[in-house]
Amino acid sequence: VTRTSLSFIGIIGTAALAATLNSPVGSEAFSFSSHHRKATVVANTLRSKKISSHDVSPLQRRHRWLTTSTATSTQLCSSLSDNNSDVLDKISSELKELTECTSLVYNYLSKSDKEVSVEDVVLACDAVDAAATTDEPTQLYLDQYLSLRQKAHKFGRYHLLVKLLKTDYDAYIKTAEFLSPSRIAREDLPNVQDVTYDFTTSNIGDEATNDATKMSATASAVTLGEDGQPLVSDCELQDLSYNDSPLDKLLLSIFRNLVAENTGGVKSDIPGIKGLLAQGRQFMTQELPEGVTYADHTTAQHTMVKNTLGGLMTPVLPPFYRIFMAGIVPNLGTDWDGKQFGPWFYAPWLTTLVTPTFFGFLVGPSKPNRRSDGERGGLVVEKCKFLQESGCKGLCLHQCKIPAQEFFKEELGLELTVKPNFVTQECQWSFGETPVPPEEDPSFPTGCLVGCDSRKAMAGRKGAALCM
Repeated sequence: VTRTSLSFIGIIGTAALAATLNSPVGSEAFSFSSHHRKATVVANTLRSKKISSHDVSPLQRRHRWLTTSTATSTQLCSSLSDNNSDVLDKISSELKELTECTSLVYNYLSKSDKEVSVEDVVLACDAVDAAATTDEPTQLYLDQYLSLRQKAHKFGRYHLLVKLLKTDYDAYIKTAEFLSPSRIAREDLPNVQDVTYDFTTSNIGDEATNDATKMSATASAVTLGEDGQPLVSDCELQDLSYNDSPLDKLLLSIFRNLVAENTGGVKSDIPGIKGLLAQGRQFMTQELPEGVTYADHTTAQHTMVKNTLGGLMTPVLPPFYRIFMAGIVPNLGTDWDGKQFGPWFYAPWLTTLVTPTFFGFLVGPSKPNRRSDGERGGLVVEKCKFLQESGCKGLCLHQCKIPAQEFFKEELGLELTVKPNFVTQECQWSFGETPVPPEEDPSFPTGCLVGCDSRKAMAGRKGAALCM
């Protein structure tokens, strides 16, 4: 009975608990009890952790902090040490490369002029090629971005050629023709006035190269003019396009006005350099009074150009140049008046630095180089504007070459040699070098150019002195 009664009481209690939980009040009471138990567990957990943290002594906490800080500092110092070591290694490598390149330049410059041979120049070319085509990659700034080693060898090669130019001109010409342009660019040669231009390997385009090759092949065939005299072949290179600066345009305008003034009013409506050449051609080919020959008229052309150059330089520049460049004593009422102690050693070289800026409007782009004796004072015109646009050897000779040489000698006190190349239309100006008369210069051809318009204007009345 008792066991049965207990079982019945358990069943009734379970049913009552289930009913209570299903009711809203009973559910809320149970939820509150559940949250209370959870909060009690969390509080006990935090209390145990707090007690455990208080169990660590301050000395132990300091030890832990020091250990962590020391490890971090050790890693940082190790990283900085590695970085410093890399920087020092790079600086050391750059300085080593700089020292070696400096040593290369010194070795080239210290070589005696008489010791330089053709073989030395060829070896320098090999060194330039080797520095440009090395298979070993390098991280050096001086090599990657400045190509310092290659430039050092190029610099040395240039000065070896200069030394050879000074001691043996014929050997220099043969060496230059053998190595240029296949291994040495023509513009990298110290002097090109007698170096034959190689059209077969020139960078003027395939079509132009083929045309130039054909023209070279027929260059030996002599072309005769209307009077039966042999003519000089025209330039075999493409025309160069010139970009005149505002200064070039201003100087050209002044020069044309001076030409009109010094020729008695000869003008032209054609703009630019072609208008100037039209003025010059009209003055050169004009009808002359009876008894005056064209040979006599060449002197008038020279005078006209010299007066024009003098006007362009203004009354101030020639006296300044004569004193500080040519070393001529000005008129001071002393016994030394007009006596020349120069030209000073720097005059030819400084003149080549100034000339490209103020004479580019007439001749086009130019740059300093070496004279035929290897000394400074040379200036090479890439492709003469005056000669290209005129196509006239007479204008070149009597309104540029001869009057320019006479003007520098007579008015400025400095010798000048102007040597045009009618094949390439390059022109070598050599300040401080005594010129040879055209009739005595074997490199200056006789006769008129094939395509010269002046010859057509002078048909039937051309004198031999017009084109020399």
